[in-house]
Amino acid sequence: MRDLDTILAGKYPAKAHARRVTDYIRKSSPHAQGVIYVEGQKTRLIEDNDETVPFSGCALPDSHLTYDISADELTLFIPPIDPESVIWAGLPLSAEEALELYDVDHVKTTPEVNGALASAHSKTMVYAIAGQVSDHITFLEFDDTDFKLLKEAIEECRVVKDDFEIALTMKANEISTVAHTAVLKAVKHAMNERELEAIFLERCISNGAREQAYHSIVASGTAAATLHYVKNYEPLAGKLNLLLDAGGEYNCYASDITRCFPINGRFSKESRDIYDIVLQMQIVCINMLKEGVVWDDVHLEAHKVAIEGLLALGIFRGNKEDILRSRTSVAFFPHGLGHYLGMDTHDTGGHPNYEDEDTIFRYLRVRGTLPAGSIITVEPGLYFCRFIIEPYLKDPLHSAYIDTEVLDKYWNVGGVRIEDNMLITKDGSENLTTAIKEVDEMEKIINGS
Repeated sequence: MRDLDTILAGKYPAKAHARRVTDYIRKSSPHAQGVIYVEGQKTRLIEDNDETVPFSGCALPDSHLTYDISADELTLFIPPIDPESVIWAGLPLSAEEALELYDVDHVKTTPEVNGALASAHSKTMVYAIAGQVSDHITFLEFDDTDFKLLKEAIEECRVVKDDFEIALTMKANEISTVAHTAVLKAVKHAMNERELEAIFLERCISNGAREQAYHSIVASGTAAATLHYVKNYEPLAGKLNLLLDAGGEYNCYASDITRCFPINGRFSKESRDIYDIVLQMQIVCINMLKEGVVWDDVHLEAHKVAIEGLLALGIFRGNKEDILRSRTSVAFFPHGLGHYLGMDTHDTGGHPNYEDEDTIFRYLRVRGTLPAGSIITVEPGLYFCRFIIEPYLKDPLHSAYIDTEVLDKYWNVGGVRIEDNMLITKDGSENLTTAIKEVDEMEKIINGS
C-alpha cells in the first residue's frame, strides 16, 4: 500500500523528469549537450473580466524552465512580483516556496532567462518546442537549435509515471470517488442533471480538487448514447438510467471515471442486460493487462465479448466471427477502449491513427504495447444511438446480423459505459479507481439501505 500523504509531502520530481527527457533525446543523439528550454502557459484574461482564464493544469503560468544537460542543473524562472497585480490577486509563489515544492536546483525570475541561456555550460544546441518560444527569448549564443525533438521526447516520457505521479492520480481518484458516491446517494430524489453535476463539483472542491479534469458528462436516459454529452441540465423524470463520466483533477493530474446506474434505484431488465455485458467486457480486458500487452488486442477482445453478449440477448444474430469480421459491433461500441491518463485526460504518447480504414480501430487513442508504469483508462461501452445505428440497419452487410424486433426493446437504455484508471505493472495491473460499480452495492446506496 502506498502512503499517499507521505509521498505527496515530498517535492514534485521535476529533475528526474528532465533527466528522462535527456535520455530520450540521447537515443537519437547519443552525445547531446546544451540546454533544454520550455515555457509554461501564458496568462490570458477573460474578456470583459479581471479574472484569468483557467490554466488547464498549469500551476505556474508565465514560467520558464531550462535544463543545462552537461551541468545537470534545472532552473525554474517565475514571474517577478508585480505590485499592481498584488493589489488584486495577492502575493504570487515566491522563489523559496517554489524550491520547497519542486525538485529544481535554482529558482530565478523570468527577466533572467536570457542571461542564464547565455551562461550555459555548453552552447552546442538548444532544444525547444516550435511555436512555444516567446519573442524576447534569444538563442543566438547557441551553435544550433532543434525545434522538433523536444516535444516528441516530452510526450513519450509522459507515458510512464513515477511514484509521485501515481500518487497524484490516486489522490484525484480518491476525491472523485467521494463525489461519485455522493451523486449515487442523491440521484433518486434529484430533479435534473444539473443538480447532480453541482453535487459532484461540490464534493470535489470540498475535498481538495478545485479543478475538473474535463467537463463532466451527466447524461440521463437516452442522452447516455451521446459519448461527450454536454447539456447537463435535462430533467430526470421518466428516465431509466444516469451515465456519470466525471473526474476531479489534483495538482495538475487527472482522474477519469464513468459509472452508470438506475435513477429509481433498480435497473430495468434491459438496462441490467446491457450493464452486465459492459461489466464483463471491462473485467475481461482488465485481466489481460500487463507490461507489453498490445492495446489493439485488448480493444478487439472487448468487441468479442460485446458480440457474444449481444448474441445471447438476441440483438445480434448469426455467427460471431462473421459479425466481428463485418465490424457490425462498431454500431454499438463506436469508440476506443481507453486512453493514457496523466496531466491531460487524454494524455500524450498514444499514437492514434484516426485515418485507419479499419473502423474498429479508428478511434483507438492508444496503439501498440503498454509499458509498465503507464496509466490507462479501460472504458468499454454499449450505446443505443439511433443516429449511429440506423444507417447500419439500412446496410445489408450489417442488417443481416441485427434483429430489429429485439433491438427495439433496448433504445431507452441509452448507453452504458464503465471506466476505471489502471496502472500497468510488470505482471498485471493495479486499479486506481475505487468508485463502486457492483450493481447490488450501487442499488443499496441509491435506495439508502
